[in-house]
Amino acid sequence: MIAGLASGLRSRFSILDQAHMIRTMAHRVQELLVLVVLAIFPKTTFGKLNCRWRASNAPAAVAEGSNGYCLSWRLAVEANNVRAWRTVPPQCQRHVKSYMTGGQYNQDLNLIADQIMAYADGIAVSDDGMDAWVLDIDDTCISNMFYYKGKRYGCDPFDAAGFKAWAVRGECPAIPAVLRLFQKLVKDRFKVILLTGRDQETLGLATFNNLINQGFLGYERLIMRTPAYKGQSAIIFKSDIRRQLVEEGYRIWGNIGDQWSDLQGQSVGNRTFKIPNPMYFVP
Repeated sequence: MIAGLASGLRSRFSILDQAHMIRTMAHRVQELLVLVVLAIFPKTTFGKLNCRWRASNAPAAVAEGSNGYCLSWRLAVEANNVRAWRTVPPQCQRHVKSYMTGGQYNQDLNLIADQIMAYADGIAVSDDGMDAWVLDIDDTCISNMFYYKGKRYGCDPFDAAGFKAWAVRGECPAIPAVLRLFQKLVKDRFKVILLTGRDQETLGLATFNNLINQGFLGYERLIMRTPAYKGQSAIIFKSDIRRQLVEEGYRIWGNIGDQWSDLQGQSVGNRTFKIPNPMYFVP
């Protein structure tokens, strides 16, 4: 009986040993498979796959956190809650590019233009020729987006010499929504005054030709910065020009610009309208 029990135990231990050997072999085979896969697919590939997986499986608030910040930043800029900023935050370059080139910018412009035209339709234009609108030029009437594309849509600091070289070429395209608005204002007998901080001595002719070539015909005046206003802020310069216009008898029904400095100060007009521009800030 004892001999039979011993034989049974030996048989049982033999089965356990075999199971252990099988598990060990399976583990080693698994390790070999991992080594083979790593040899075929570099570690960096797995890293990228892993990053993509984590991004796609992350909660929306985390996966879109950066874009959410940039949306908030752009809103704060347009509301003039963020001021005196020098460049677009680096993490928002793609957001600003997408906004400017992806269709939303144009939709915003069309909505604004429609609102302005609805307001203008309610104004009874006098026969004395003194009902006026004031429009900024850069990124209000004509676009510098092609230039700012090379500046990473505002992530690079402003380059005065570079911008002057661009502007002197006279190749800024019209902003369609504003051109449509401009033509309606002229047709409705408003006196449209184009007021810009561009230097008259160096950019006068190029700006004049650029506007004509882009269809801005029939405006009342083109007023540019002269040496008398050199070094003065846009608010001071434009305020003084508008004050002079009012003293001449003009009634400024509307004032349109892409910068808050176009719309602040003295004699701003009966209503002001802000054109979106998240690419730069002019004090």
